[in-house]
Amino acid sequence: MQNQDSSQKQQQQKWPYSFSISSSSSSNITFPTPTTTTLFNNPKPKPIILYTFLPISLISIIFILSLSSSNSHSPHSGPDPFLFPGQHPIIYDYTNKATPSPPSIAYLISGSNGDSGRILRLLFASYHPLNHYLLHLDPSAPMVDRENLALMVQVNPVFNAAKNVHVMGKPDFAYPKGSSPVSMTLHGASILLRLNLKWDWFVSLNADAYPLVTQDDLLHILSFLPKDMNFVNHSSYIGWKELRKLKPIIVDPGLYLSEGTEMFYATQKRELPSAYHLFTGSTFSILSRSFMEFCISGTDNLPRILLMYFANTPSSLSSYFPTVLCNSREFIRTVINQNLFYAAFDNHHINDPRPLNSTDFGDMVHSGAAFARKFEPDDPVLDLIDEKLLGRSPQSVVPGGWCLGEPGNNTCLTWGDANILRPGTGSRRLEKAIVGLLSNGTFRSSQCIFE
Repeated sequence: MQNQDSSQKQQQQKWPYSFSISSSSSSNITFPTPTTTTLFNNPKPKPIILYTFLPISLISIIFILSLSSSNSHSPHSGPDPFLFPGQHPIIYDYTNKATPSPPSIAYLISGSNGDSGRILRLLFASYHPLNHYLLHLDPSAPMVDRENLALMVQVNPVFNAAKNVHVMGKPDFAYPKGSSPVSMTLHGASILLRLNLKWDWFVSLNADAYPLVTQDDLLHILSFLPKDMNFVNHSSYIGWKELRKLKPIIVDPGLYLSEGTEMFYATQKRELPSAYHLFTGSTFSILSRSFMEFCISGTDNLPRILLMYFANTPSSLSSYFPTVLCNSREFIRTVINQNLFYAAFDNHHINDPRPLNSTDFGDMVHSGAAFARKFEPDDPVLDLIDEKLLGRSPQSVVPGGWCLGEPGNNTCLTWGDANILRPGTGSRRLEKAIVGLLSNGTFRSSQCIFE
């Protein structure tokens, strides 16, 4: 068990501007505390004393340098063993096999200029030590916002103990109506794969999204499901999207310009492909790690062929992943035609969901969804979700079974084993939704059906 005082003491030993930023190559920029070692020698030693003193001096030097090296790297040591005792069998014997081991989710949380506060709040609301997080502010945000976000992560004792939150140092442009969001999503997933290979699902969230269940709820339900499942809304019925989103040819400036400009539309249109079937869906999905590896580093060329096709397609993020999944023999049977996401549309919001507010709270809860969007910054409904669904205090991470402190703002500043989950009512809502998907006889009948 770790308390706040020990965390603060460790923080005082660090240089206050030591932080980690994951760039496009997921490299880390670190500023270790300098150490100095001074050695004194007799300028005129006697020969016999010299031969005796020399081995002792060498041993002393090695010992001093080893201490210096360990001290200088202590700020970047591994995660806290109290959070992950299963990795330290000397102090922990993990023998409880009654329930499956909890999975891990890799989150890509993205925002734009002015969204650093929303990203931090979303991080708090969706945090769990078992997960991995990559925070991304696009180039429209000043570099100082990115640096401040990295510093906020570094000084947080929980994030610092788990070592599982990273900030992308070199951002990507992502135009929602273009194809660059696909590139940004694949880039973020590749960094998360390089940072850690032990996560099981990939989730990309925009700053205007928010969870409706705790991470203990979500991880508990996912622990009983096959880890190759992909939760993706998809349909081969194209309808009006054929003329507006699939036949038009665009050039996304986010793929070749360093500054944002208007998207270029070609005057010509192209025919729909015959080598594969197109599927459309939502921009949000929960994708398995094996599928993300297939898209990024797999030997099958299908993901790259479709990436080239959708590079000139408007709003391609809603079509790329459903099309890859439903045209792949390896993954076509892993698709669940539900993304566990709540969004509301009306006559004024056909392409994009309308903003949610407190009047939508009941519908969000009864939907059984794990996430929802879109929310206005600091809308009162977010405080209602924190209070009623997440049990989260302001400026604090969502509490879970790993939090051992007294209820309140400091509940999670005393922590224990991260593998211990404490699911609540949110897990029952989520369980009901997933059981309904898998047991009503429509699971296979709605899976990648070409109409």
